[in-house]
Amino acid sequence: MALALAGVAASAGCWSTYQDLHPDESPWKNRTTTTTENEQAPTTTTPTQTTTLPPVIPTSDSGEVNLPPVADKTSPVGILELMHRAADWQLANPTNDEKTGWIYAAFYDGVMALGKIDANGKYLEAMLTQGAENRWKLGAQEYNANDHAVAQMYLAMYELKSDPDMIKATQQGFNFVLDFPKSNPSDLDFARYGAGDKWSWCDSLFMDPPAWAQLSKLTGDAKYLESANLRWWITSQYLYEPKEHLYYRDSRFFSKREPNGEKVFWSRGNGWVLAGLARMLDALPKDYPDRPKYEKQFRDMAEKIKSLQQADGLWRAGLLDPASYPDKESSGSGFFTYALAWGVNNGLLDRAQYTPVVMKAWSALADCELPNGKIIHVQPVTEQPNGFDPNSSRPYGVGAFLLAGSEVYKLAGGK
Repeated sequence: MALALAGVAASAGCWSTYQDLHPDESPWKNRTTTTTENEQAPTTTTPTQTTTLPPVIPTSDSGEVNLPPVADKTSPVGILELMHRAADWQLANPTNDEKTGWIYAAFYDGVMALGKIDANGKYLEAMLTQGAENRWKLGAQEYNANDHAVAQMYLAMYELKSDPDMIKATQQGFNFVLDFPKSNPSDLDFARYGAGDKWSWCDSLFMDPPAWAQLSKLTGDAKYLESANLRWWITSQYLYEPKEHLYYRDSRFFSKREPNGEKVFWSRGNGWVLAGLARMLDALPKDYPDRPKYEKQFRDMAEKIKSLQQADGLWRAGLLDPASYPDKESSGSGFFTYALAWGVNNGLLDRAQYTPVVMKAWSALADCELPNGKIIHVQPVTEQPNGFDPNSSRPYGVGAFLLAGSEVYKLAGGK
C-alpha cells in the first residue's frame, strides 16, 4: 500500500479520512508538550567507579511494609509473588510523571502482562481505571513516539473489552500522522530541528511501532502496519550497526567512543529495541512478507546480548565497556530478560542455549527488589551510559521487571 511518507503533501482522500474521524479540530489542539527521554541534554558518556553507597532497605520506622522473603524466586509461584510486590509498590507510590507519557506507558505494559497471567483481576482493573482517567488519549506531542507509547496499553485493554472508545483517540492520532506526514522521512539526523517527530532514536522502536502493528491487527486495516514497517526499516538502516548487531542511541553517538575505545551502545536503548522487536513480532501476521527480517534481527541481537551478559546475570549501562560502568542496571537488563524469555517461549531462540541466560538474569533482577517490593538499580531518564544512585527507581524500570517476569513465569512452567 502506498503511503504518504516520502515528504509529499497528503492527498485530498487522506484529508477526508481525518476529517471524517474528527471534523472540527486536530486532536492535538491546546495540548502542552512534555519532557521525554530523547530531549535530555547530555551527549557525553560518564564512566563511574564502583558505587559504595548501599541500597536502602526500608524498615518499619520508614512507614514501608517489609514482606517476608520469597522462598523460591525462580518458581512460578515465587515469580508471581515478586511481580505482585513490584506492581503493588509502584501503584501505591505514584510519581509526578505524565500519566500518558512513555515513563508510565512502559509500566502499564508490565501491569497488563501481569494481569493476563494472574487470577486476581485487580491489575487489569487498575489499568482500566487508569485508561479512563487518561480518557484513553495519547500524549501531548502529535508525532513523537514517546507520546504514542501509552496506546499499547489501550490496545491491549481493547482486545479484552472490545470497547471502541478505548482506541478511538489512538486511531484518530495515527490517522493524523498518516494524513499529514513529516517531510524527509529518511533524514534522521538527531541534531536537526524536529528529529523527535520521526523515529530518529532507538528507544522509539519500543514506544511506537508495536502500537501501529497492533492497531492493524485489531482493526484489520493494513495501512497502520505498512507505515510502521516502512519506518522501522528506515530507522534500522540508519541506527543499526550490523557488524555489532546493536543500535546506536541516535546519530550523535556514531563517532563517540567509550573510555576503552569501543563504540557507545547504551544498554537500555538496546533493551528498548529488543523488547520492541518481540512486541512487533507478537503483532505481525505469521505470513507477513517482512516477518523474516524482524526474526533475523531479533536473533542476531539476542545472540549479541547473550554474549554481553555479566557474571552477576545483569548487563551494564555501557554494553561494550562494562568495566567503566560497574554498577548494576535493572531497566535495560529487564527488557533484555523479557525479550530473550519471549524468544524462547515463542520458538525463536534455542531453549537449551537461552534458558540458563534468562534464569540467571531473572535471579539477578529479583535481587534488585527490596523487601517492600520497590525495584532499584534503575538508571534514571537519560540517553547514554552513566553512573547513578543504586537506590534509583522509575516506573519504566518496574515495567521492564514485570514484562520480564511475565515471560519467565511461562518459561518456568506457569500457566
